[in-house]
Amino acid sequence: MAEILSDLGKIKKRIGVSGYNKPKRTPNHATKSHVVVAKSGGQTKTIRFGQQGVSGAGSNPKTPKQKARRKSFKARHAKNIAKGKMSAAYWANKVKW
Repeated sequence: MAEILSDLGKIKKRIGVSGYNKPKRTPNHATKSHVVVAKSGGQTKTIRFGQQGVSGAGSNPKTPKQKARRKSFKARHAKNIAKGKMSAAYWANKVKW
């Protein structure tokens, strides 16, 4: 058991996140803008999400175009967002939209 915990600590340190379920920006990654070490129950998973260089509409969109983009993203990915913390869509929704 201690060996498993030390391996997970190494993963968190290598990726550079401060803890489980705490997303971090990855500006130097080739394709993905964020990374998170997701933990749900006894399962742990490294998830990279978000397209590099593209910003979401944010949690408070101001223009009609931003509102439409936000609504479309949430509708398009609703099924995957509902899967919870172990899906990239959940984290993209939470962090970028």
